[in-house]
Amino acid sequence: MTSTPIAAAEAKGLPIGALLGAMVSIQIGATFAKGLFPLIGANGTTALRLVVGALMLAAVLRPWRVRPSRAVLPWLIAYGVNLAALNLLFYAALARIPLGVAVALEFSGPLLVATLSSRRATDFVWVVLAVAGILLLSPFIHSGSALDPIGVMLALAAGGCWALYIVFAQKAGAELGSQTTAYGLVIAAALALPFGLAEAGTGLIAPAILVSALLVGLFSSALPFWLEMVALTRMPARLYGTLTCLEPALGALAGFLFLHEILSPLQCAGIAAVVVAAFGAALTTRPPVPSPE
Repeated sequence: MTSTPIAAAEAKGLPIGALLGAMVSIQIGATFAKGLFPLIGANGTTALRLVVGALMLAAVLRPWRVRPSRAVLPWLIAYGVNLAALNLLFYAALARIPLGVAVALEFSGPLLVATLSSRRATDFVWVVLAVAGILLLSPFIHSGSALDPIGVMLALAAGGCWALYIVFAQKAGAELGSQTTAYGLVIAAALALPFGLAEAGTGLIAPAILVSALLVGLFSSALPFWLEMVALTRMPARLYGTLTCLEPALGALAGFLFLHEILSPLQCAGIAAVVVAAFGAALTTRPPVPSPE
């Protein structure tokens, strides 16, 4: 008799826990990746990240056991292409502006998804609070800090790709589940590799960077994308979009701890706002959509 409530609680907690794990992992991976920029550049790091991540997931998930149908193939291709664009744009931005700022600007994409898919007044309260936090974290209210305008535009473009990522991942994941990530990473790696080779050449396979490449591939691609797919196929887009309010906070924290980026009082207030909005949304949202078999 008690197993049903426990199972229901576990079913609701699984996608939330998976998404939180993905966000922590991807910020740790970003700090490793930024250390590779002086050696192989942003495009080289992106290509290496996607290739290593694709190989890891292919070895674990063996996606060839599940062949996509003709109906889902366009969504799967769109997912892979968008994944390549998202990573190339974000790492190009990260090479020009701080990690916390880049993540805050990139968040405009999932925030848009959360706003467009909201239906209740309570949802808009959390979205408004999240917007306030993002504004406090954004560089535009800090007139004393000069930012590369190209880096800002690249981060905003990555945010647009992030919004499309949510849509494409859910469409493809409805049929393929976690295998979507493995297929998508293979497509993204194939598209990003020419950009990486053009920038880094044979430096991509230099023995000195292989350990760092494995860490970047694991924490930035294989682990977080698989966890995100687990979350996306089990929760509404509104909840996903609002929970990812934690991304700027985690990015700013990772930048502070590992990249020595100093947090201002306004940035601390922004972190508090997005954390409250994220957990408020998790507590008040409707039950998640059941996972497709």
